[in-house]
This record gives sequence, C-alpha cells and structure tokens, in this order.
Amino acid sequence: MDYTRLGQTGLEVSRICLGCMSYGVPDAGAHPWSLDEETALPFFRQALDAGINFFDTANVYSAGTSEEITGRSLLGLTARENLVIATKVHGAMRPGPNGGGLSRKAIMHEVDQSLRRLGTDYVDLYQIHRFDRRTPIEETLEALHDVVRAGKALYIGASSMYAWQFAKALFLADRHGWTRFVSMQDHYNLLYREEEREMIPLCRDQGIGIIPWSPLARGRLARPWDEQTARSETDEFGRTLYSDGDRPIVERVVEIADKRGIAPATVALAWMLAKPGVTAPIIGATKPNHIDDAVAALGVTLDPDEIASLEKPYRHRGVRGHQ
Repeated sequence: MDYTRLGQTGLEVSRICLGCMSYGVPDAGAHPWSLDEETALPFFRQALDAGINFFDTANVYSAGTSEEITGRSLLGLTARENLVIATKVHGAMRPGPNGGGLSRKAIMHEVDQSLRRLGTDYVDLYQIHRFDRRTPIEETLEALHDVVRAGKALYIGASSMYAWQFAKALFLADRHGWTRFVSMQDHYNLLYREEEREMIPLCRDQGIGIIPWSPLARGRLARPWDEQTARSETDEFGRTLYSDGDRPIVERVVEIADKRGIAPATVALAWMLAKPGVTAPIIGATKPNHIDDAVAALGVTLDPDEIASLEKPYRHRGVRGHQ
C-alpha cells in the first residue's frame, strides 16, 4: 500500500479509501443492496490486511447503520489510532425542522450522534456532504470550527459544490481564523471530468486533498457496459449521472484491461491515481476482487497512448452530482 498526506496536513492516508455506503441494514435506508454486519466484516478485514487505513461513511447511509457497522467492525479488528475514519453531515436524519442541513443546531447534534454510532470519541475527518444554500456559510464554518476545538473532529472536509462556493468558504475561514477545509470529496471519474475545469485547479492551488467519490462511476467502469448488477438495477441516482453516451469510454477501458490482462476497475483507477492532486479515490467493495482490483491499480502505469485513448471520447456535460 502507498500512503500520502491529506492535502497540506500531516495526516497520512492510504491512497485507496474504502467507502462504507455499501454496508448497512438493507431495510434501513435507500440501499437495498447494502451488506449487513456479518457479511460486511470480511471486507473491513481484507481492507486492513491490504494496508488501507482510510474509511469513509456518512450519517445518512442506511439511516445511520453504516456508521454503526463501520465503527464496530473496524474497532473490533484494530486499534483506533491505526484508523483514519471520515464521516459526513448534511442529509435529513429525521422528519421535521432541523432534521438535516448545516445549521449550528444540526451540526452540533449530528456530530454527537455520529460519534455514538461509530463508537469513538472523535472522527479524523468531518465533512459537509453538500452545500447548504439555506444556512449562512459563516454559521456552518464557525460550528465546524467549534467541533474541532471540542476535539470531536481532527480535520474538516467538504463535498460536491461549485468552485466559487468552496473558494468563498476557504476565504471566510481564513478571514475569521476558523478551521480550514483540508479535503474535497468531489464527483470525478473517466465518465465525469467537469471537476477538471475549476474545482481541481482550485484544490491544487490551495493545497486541498482530493478524494473523489464514485471513481468507478458507480461500477460502470468496472464491467462491460451492458452488464448489470443488483445495485445498478435499483440505482435511481446513478441514472441521473451517466447515459448511453458514455459507452465508448467504458468500451476503451475494457479493451485496455483485456490487452493488459487486468480488471477494468484497475485501469480506471490507475488513470485517476495518476492525476495531479488526487489523494485517494473512494472505492466501494461488495466482492473480494473489488478491493484487490483497486489496490492493484497502485502498481499500474498507463502509457500516454492509453491515456489519450481513454480521454478522447469524453464530451463536456452539465454539472452532475451536486444534489
């Protein structure tokens, strides 16, 4: 396993991050394909054995049960100091007023609930899951600063938003002396490269670690285009992100993978890991080969012709993934 610093911090993270949205009580949320605790445990063990120390979840995943399974599994396998645990806040966790969002009230309540479910006194990285247009960004930033000052989070990060929104947040944090975001979890992969226009250059300029979500386009870059999975058949959100126009890119990934004798996922992740500024793609795993294929990408260097072949079919499209 390779390790790198998260942005300009001293925190060392594995170059592969295990995303834990796949683990949770299936009936508890919107992911009927989630793995329960007994089925999920071997994947945490496999990840740790591979040298992965970076794990990402969110309070809304399977109505909080992803955090519960993630915490119990990891802390049952290794010491807390060996782990870099990240979670997120924003989505509605209960009906009615103040059940979600990034108000001071929501953040202060939800961070304690996440810590309780994870079974830990602190998270290494506490991230805002989306931008909250209804709450002044100053209120959100000061609340996050107080979470860090209270020792409940060591670092803070952000996720999908416009570059101008992120730039404003960084400016205001510096202006007021509040804790600064150290990472950006953005939507980025071979099928969606709009982040290369503004967000990635901003992050590189400001020393922000980039930890892309859906680096395999929700599995589309890990298999032939027409092949379906239990997740893809029920993934309504994924249908809003990709279309049949992306088929030529997937076909080139599969072609290069076949020529090299490696998995398509390994090709797609090798492409991403070579991109300047990328710290660690967040991969999901519901089969043992998913982790093996991701780790294998660390040892693959694509040649310029292969990179050009993968990138040539891309066509710019509107912003997707901020909702």
